[in-house]
Amino acid sequence: MYRTKTCGELRLTDAGSEVTLAGWVQRTRKMGGMTFVDLRDRYGITQLVFDESADAALCEQANRMGREWWIQVTGTVSERQSKNSKMPTGDIEILAKQLNVLSESLTPPFTIEDNTDGGDDIRMKYRYLDLRRAVVRKNLELRHRMTILIRNFLDNQNFIEVETPILIGSTPEGARDFVVPSRMNPGQFYALPQSPQTLKQLLMVSGFDRYFQIAKCFRDEDLRADRQPEFTQIDCEMSFADQEDVLQIFEDLARHLFKEIRGVEIPKMQRMTWHDAMRRFGSDKPDLRFGMEFVEMMDVLKGTGSFSVFNEAEYIGGIVVPGCADYTRKQLDQLTEFVKRPQVGAKGLVYVKYNADGTVKSSIDKFYTPEVWAQLKEKTGAKDGDLVLILSGDNANKTRVQLCTLRLEMGDRLGLRDKNKFECLWIVDFPLFEWSDEEQRLMATHHPFTLPNPDDIPLLDEHPERVRAVAYDFVCNGIEVGGGSLRIHDGKLQEKMFQILGFTPEKAMAQFGFLINAFKYGAPPHAGLAFGLDRFVSIMAGLDSIRDCIAFPKNNSGRDVMLDAPGELDAKQLEELNLSIDLRQE
Repeated sequence: MYRTKTCGELRLTDAGSEVTLAGWVQRTRKMGGMTFVDLRDRYGITQLVFDESADAALCEQANRMGREWWIQVTGTVSERQSKNSKMPTGDIEILAKQLNVLSESLTPPFTIEDNTDGGDDIRMKYRYLDLRRAVVRKNLELRHRMTILIRNFLDNQNFIEVETPILIGSTPEGARDFVVPSRMNPGQFYALPQSPQTLKQLLMVSGFDRYFQIAKCFRDEDLRADRQPEFTQIDCEMSFADQEDVLQIFEDLARHLFKEIRGVEIPKMQRMTWHDAMRRFGSDKPDLRFGMEFVEMMDVLKGTGSFSVFNEAEYIGGIVVPGCADYTRKQLDQLTEFVKRPQVGAKGLVYVKYNADGTVKSSIDKFYTPEVWAQLKEKTGAKDGDLVLILSGDNANKTRVQLCTLRLEMGDRLGLRDKNKFECLWIVDFPLFEWSDEEQRLMATHHPFTLPNPDDIPLLDEHPERVRAVAYDFVCNGIEVGGGSLRIHDGKLQEKMFQILGFTPEKAMAQFGFLINAFKYGAPPHAGLAFGLDRFVSIMAGLDSIRDCIAFPKNNSGRDVMLDAPGELDAKQLEELNLSIDLRQE
């Protein structure tokens, strides 16, 4: 037995007992004839004491050890004279009697501490060292606990966990697939699943009326902080379920997780339509931890003055920033530069200061009378001391998205986006279709199997762009954590969907024939939802990126810098796969 106790469990009640510990050397300190060693494992840190007067050879052996050496120590638990209240084991130490070096270590490229000196790139290259840090390990421990809670909750709701295949056929509709060549089938390719969408629908046809899976998914997309090329979904599907059934169960699941993990009671979640969310917050994932709801100002500012930008605009909207009328010209110029960045795309920013003394100051003072500013104050509900920030444009939704970015920036600057506060809601009534400039056609907002709102089905022929989907997203703190929809189970309605999306019957059968044929044998009404496990864990952990709750993540270029992947194949492998590489010259 390598150890009788872990480095995190010994207490004063263990004083006098002989124990064997094993772990990494965190640090060593030599003080006179004594050498102190902090020994670390997954469970904590325990101080070891090597006394030169008791065993000089043993003490000399301890002095030769470096950081991250893996050692085994036997000794007696003793009460510390100088206790450390910040450590759970801070009341005791081990008087070492025997030392066994199990593995020596090179000096690590960064310190294995909570506050490390290693940057992102070096930590990702040596991820196996980064994972030794308690702050990173705790994220994975949290992830483990959440998956246990999820499995137990869904099991109690009669869901069955079923594994679906990783090697499937390509479905280009949606994100880009990762494809896998097949040696046994030359010139043909598998695809890695973007989600188990069609497979879980087949399980409904099979009679598994409640399915779930902690499922690996793969999408060859451009990456952001909340995206990885491979990620994990809490994937679920239910037969004989309407929207309310799905929302109730998974709201209960979310509420259960928040209570067990963070000790937070989440109230019943509000429902907000997609149109309302865009109108009020410029986003289908609004952050409700703070106010600054949009105020539309067309009736007050268009045609009421000589400012041509507003008079020619199709949308004028703004936010009230409380208590910021004292912003300096430098601060306002910074905000203007912020909204003019290519990532935001606004042409400019107008401000109105309602000063604490009752006076008004604006960047477009000369174009409007005091009466207009008084009307705007009443319209916005601004108070003396508040700052109003205004954007305009010739496309309402585009301008609202820009205003959303500005709102979130102000929330950050004012410290209003508290990671320990949780505001959750459901977004419902999404558009069934969205226009793709790239494809020059309507695309499915979610996927081709989403059920149109029954009230809107008559619009499918003439005005498909106005059709709502029976779809829903779960949003927390401005992050889309998951979403789903009711599915089409009627063959004729599914044909209509494929037709609107530009599929010929032949193309539809080629891509989705297995599902179309399965539905001919009777499909129950069904609905589903998938939470992003990585995102959910990152919210619970208060992280800005999902990378730190994934054991071995990719960087922003989709590369694994530790494994140096993706990489090239050698000629023999390519030959076996009947492949040749001919890279386009950019």
